[in-house]
Amino acid sequence: MSTVEIKQLITFKTATETLNFTYTAKLLNFAQSSVTAQIKALEAELETPLFERLGKRLVLTEQGREFKRYADQMIQLTKEAKNAVSGIDEPSGTLVIGASESLCTYRLPSILKAFKDQFPKVKIIFKPIDSREQTRLQLLDGTLDIAFTIEPIQYRDVTLHTQCLLKEALKIVASPSHLLANKTEIQLKDLENETLLYTEAGCSYRVVLEDLFQEFGIFTSNTFEFASIEAIKQCVRLDLGVAILPEMAIKEELQTGTLTELVCNNIHTPLHTQMIWHKDKFMSIQLQSFIDLVNRTFDGDRLLTSV
Repeated sequence: MSTVEIKQLITFKTATETLNFTYTAKLLNFAQSSVTAQIKALEAELETPLFERLGKRLVLTEQGREFKRYADQMIQLTKEAKNAVSGIDEPSGTLVIGASESLCTYRLPSILKAFKDQFPKVKIIFKPIDSREQTRLQLLDGTLDIAFTIEPIQYRDVTLHTQCLLKEALKIVASPSHLLANKTEIQLKDLENETLLYTEAGCSYRVVLEDLFQEFGIFTSNTFEFASIEAIKQCVRLDLGVAILPEMAIKEELQTGTLTELVCNNIHTPLHTQMIWHKDKFMSIQLQSFIDLVNRTFDGDRLLTSV
């Protein structure tokens, strides 16, 4: 493949990330006409449109989203080939990781630090994700290289490889001064008139409690919604309500006694920390190394299950 063709691929990849030819030209130090010409030449070679305009918005076509995966692989292979023949052994490039807030805060930092120490030339881009569907779409279109979620095990998506790493315990927590704090065990019905401090709609552990309320015919109306787990914990400490959170997020508070667990045997945790990537994803050196590091980190406790 010629240098001009590689430049076309790099221009195409940049344009898929900006969805703006003017900004793409600025990033690559090209004239906008050069970006347009390169994209048109690539479309002519492939005999299919890669972008389309919907009103004032530039969007990828279905063929463009599919081609992006191959463009990413060809660009990465070219970089690795250059490094191999020039004697540069240390991996570089970019790794785009998506994860929920709780995993980003409580499980991934030590892994990211270890990876950065091992591969300082690899640029890590972190993107927060909120839902399974958002995660799926970003893995399919190549926006994410790999993602981490806390959710029930999913078996039906044939396009994604899902590896279960660890079963996550959920805890109902309250302030030590809360009226229910002295109970050895509570019933779900005890929460009916309580103020519930929730994470955002669609969060897997919020859904667990909502589904249980529905199953037991419990109606709750006094709720507050937060975007941050840390904000929820602060409000629980001040006895503004109770919350359901993963144990990893409140482990320190339970140990120090700043929060109290309300034991409820109705909660059977169906959630796991999972690592997900596209089944056809090109395994660059940095991506495979990152997966290996995650597996070593979780090796002592994880569930050896892949779907």
